[in-house]
Amino acid sequence: MITLKNITLRRSAKVLLNDASLTINPGEKVGLVGRNGAGKSTLFGLLNGTLHEDSGDFYYPKQWRMAQVAQDMPETEESATDFVIGGDSRLAELREALSVAEATDDGMLIAQAYIDLGDAGEHDANARAQALVLGLGFQLHELDSPVNSFSGGWRMRLQLARALMCPSDLLLLDEPTNHLDLDALVWLEAWLKRYTGTMIVISHDREFLDAVTATTVHIDCAQLTRYGGNYSLFETLRSEQMVLQQATFEKQQDKIEHLQKFINRFKASASKAKQAQSRVKALDRMEKIAPMLVSADFTFEFKEPTHIPNPMLSISDASFGYIAKDENGEDLPPKVILTHISKSVQAGQRIGILGANGQGKSTLVKTIARDMAALGGTITEGKGLNIGYFAQQELDVLRPEDNPLEHMVRLARDAQTQSKERTGEQALRGYLGGFNFSGDMVKQAVGTMSGGEKARLVLAMMVWQRPNLLLLDEPTNHLDLVTREALAMALNEFEGTLMLVSHDRALLRSVCDEFWLVGRGKVEPFDGDLDDYQRYLLSESKRLREEAKAALV
Repeated sequence: MITLKNITLRRSAKVLLNDASLTINPGEKVGLVGRNGAGKSTLFGLLNGTLHEDSGDFYYPKQWRMAQVAQDMPETEESATDFVIGGDSRLAELREALSVAEATDDGMLIAQAYIDLGDAGEHDANARAQALVLGLGFQLHELDSPVNSFSGGWRMRLQLARALMCPSDLLLLDEPTNHLDLDALVWLEAWLKRYTGTMIVISHDREFLDAVTATTVHIDCAQLTRYGGNYSLFETLRSEQMVLQQATFEKQQDKIEHLQKFINRFKASASKAKQAQSRVKALDRMEKIAPMLVSADFTFEFKEPTHIPNPMLSISDASFGYIAKDENGEDLPPKVILTHISKSVQAGQRIGILGANGQGKSTLVKTIARDMAALGGTITEGKGLNIGYFAQQELDVLRPEDNPLEHMVRLARDAQTQSKERTGEQALRGYLGGFNFSGDMVKQAVGTMSGGEKARLVLAMMVWQRPNLLLLDEPTNHLDLVTREALAMALNEFEGTLMLVSHDRALLRSVCDEFWLVGRGKVEPFDGDLDDYQRYLLSESKRLREEAKAALV
């Protein structure tokens, strides 16, 4: 088992763990939760040996094999399959041993190396690696593509597959869902449920945590508190604990007030002086129960749209896709992804856009958002349509060298309809403060900010423009649980129309009334709920794996 006893852990001058203790048993699947900056990733550093405790005792079984997702961006011409196979460190060692044995022409060593390789799964290594790659959303024709040919998000998926390929007794996962679509997320959940080792996962996706963990460890106030149960049960137990602690605190305050009144009344009385003094000592001895001073949760709201057209927009026999360029900068023939799309978007609709990876969800949203032109057909917008667009990559709309205030000043200058009272620097500073950009943060370059801070800035800019149609493409990728809850609350109060692409099922369930399925070149209503959709995704994943196996025969 893993044991932390009276551990103190610092990063620079900040104490992240103070005299904290924790036990994790073999085979447990643990969700590690806490506010951003509480020390979750630092605790991972202690577990993987990159950091060491400042005091206390830390025990980790030396014989355990550990796997975790490398955070560096891989740069290699290796194929996707070979790169993932390289994650099996045991297999790599045995292959090296075989090479050494063959170089020395030692028959006994060669025979032993082949036996060891067989035991380590050499015979099906390719199939196992390809099942991981396909499960995480890659296509059959990409199995032999070089790693360098993929974008950053896809290379991080390969790093995840490489970690899963590694035989391990302890698996550390730090935000494994950040680069995944819903189809890959559902597949990953199914894989992790079958994992037999000890697992510790950091995630801001509550449904993911509920699905794959049965124990929750909460980091708060430099302490580690263990709860039996998944994230939802932790929330229930934690809230009950907070209510109980607050009630105990209030009861103690009444007692303190009663004692203090007695002291104030009789401290100058000779006959009562000893009694008053005894109560002073009682106050000194009394254990002070900390009040539940919970940090105010981040909240915001969308302002009421000034106008709501109906219909919002109409799409008639349209084709969506993109036009790429060759190495000389010349346009290549159009790549059509969606065809014969005829849909209308009505005022007040709340649409969740579903579809397996690569089927065209982002293409649909980008085209409606005017980022891309339709390749055919017509899109007719309602009069006064005002689109608020959250791009999957926040930097698509942010300037890394500019600060939040400069973004807002530019936005205010470009918005001719806004009154001068709301566009002064002080007013904009106050507005940004409502999104937790206070003090010097309004002058901090966006390029130096965390993903969550950039996402909050995009939300702030969107809210300020008072849109009547929200197009959100994976808005929760970098948001913590508190901010996700705030977003869900704001969207539920939003009076306009919503179209949402997200792998956060809790958000989809909370804010969407209907679903569109993007797949096989079409956009059609999905007749079912998210549970039905998850079953559909698992069957699609199984079909792809079977196709891959058949292709290898």
